[in-house]
Amino acid sequence: MTDIVFENRRFDPDLTSFHDHAKAMAKAFGYTADLAFDQHLAQLVRLRVAQINNCSYCLILHAETSRTVGIHPAKIDNLGSWWESELFDPAEQAALAYCDALTAGNAPGFADIHERAAAFFDATEIAELAAIIINMNVWTRLKLAQGATPVAASIDAAP
Repeated sequence: MTDIVFENRRFDPDLTSFHDHAKAMAKAFGYTADLAFDQHLAQLVRLRVAQINNCSYCLILHAETSRTVGIHPAKIDNLGSWWESELFDPAEQAALAYCDALTAGNAPGFADIHERAAAFFDATEIAELAAIIINMNVWTRLKLAQGATPVAASIDAAP
């Protein structure tokens, strides 16, 4: 992300004690964490949370990270309508449904969504999936609250 910088237009998270706790969560469940859960699918889930919560910072960071770790560009491009796609296998669809429900707070029917995920993931993987989603929801909301706004540093009008 060398061609884009972010300006925190509302507050600087380094000035709050919350930032230390958020950094600890990121280390445990963020995109550099060493988890049992599939790393590519974890990255798609992070990007999906960023999409749902409309976080500019997280959208740019996790789209770039998704490309860097080798996720097919078509999956990245189609993530916003994953349920209408055959690019995602049934396990990915179950994880993305879990992500959408947990992020949107879709309590009715969540038990069924959890059972769908349990058909593909063991208890540790489901716990990590939930933690990844919760961690991303914390970060997207933090970045929204602080007003992390992308500002062109050296980006061209066309690639």
